[in-house]
Amino acid sequence: MVPTFEPIGMPALTLTRRDWDFLFDQLRSTTAVLDYLFRAAGEMPVALGDEPVRYYELAAADAAAPPVDIDTELVGPGGRRFSTPLLPQVPAGAGQTNAHLVIRYVLEDVATSMLRDAISESDRLTVLADLDRLPVGMREEWGQLLFDMLDDVQQAPDGQVMWRSRRQLHQEEAGDRQMIFVCATRFDKYVEASFGSYIMLRHHQVGERTGRPDSLCSVGVMLTPNHSGSRPWDTTLVRVLGPSHLTSEQVAEFEELWPQSGNA
Repeated sequence: MVPTFEPIGMPALTLTRRDWDFLFDQLRSTTAVLDYLFRAAGEMPVALGDEPVRYYELAAADAAAPPVDIDTELVGPGGRRFSTPLLPQVPAGAGQTNAHLVIRYVLEDVATSMLRDAISESDRLTVLADLDRLPVGMREEWGQLLFDMLDDVQQAPDGQVMWRSRRQLHQEEAGDRQMIFVCATRFDKYVEASFGSYIMLRHHQVGERTGRPDSLCSVGVMLTPNHSGSRPWDTTLVRVLGPSHLTSEQVAEFEELWPQSGNA
């Protein structure tokens, strides 16, 4: 049976519960499922129960599509282009490792953390949506990288702090999104302040290079080892939207602290 109904003024789609479960099992991301539903709602309707067929047809089209060209120098020296289909043909987490769960754990940390005075629940939901936009096809690699970075920073000599980071810039007509993951040896007020300055500087630099600072959103996540035994790491998050409003003196100070390098 192919469901039909009168237009209701917004995208609409009819699914069976089995189709709904298939999408979440395949993508394991609320944002990715919603993006798929809006995309599928613009296609011709299919018979109830045939949503997996349409999914794999769209996934095959994604896999065959040429990657979008992007200027890798927007993130500075050492930037590289990485392309992954929006709809993976292999279910998320099929690599038989727990690496893909790291991003889920970070989302759980944000969802259950105490809110500071100036932060509202709507702000929390916005941040969760930003984090969940990390493409499904990249999550296992990023999760393994975070495992490796956490191991590395714990090897720092006593009294010193080691930093490792990776960032991703995604450009689209609606605006640019920069996601930055950082691992540091420990958490204290000085490390927290340094992390904040790093995110502000990289946000400022990308905004200057793209010429679109008003539409740039940067989300920074810092993981620091937790030695209490109750959890493997602590999560700290910073979100910056729009122009940085850094003064030239602040930019010079932050650039001295965080010089541009090929692996930053």
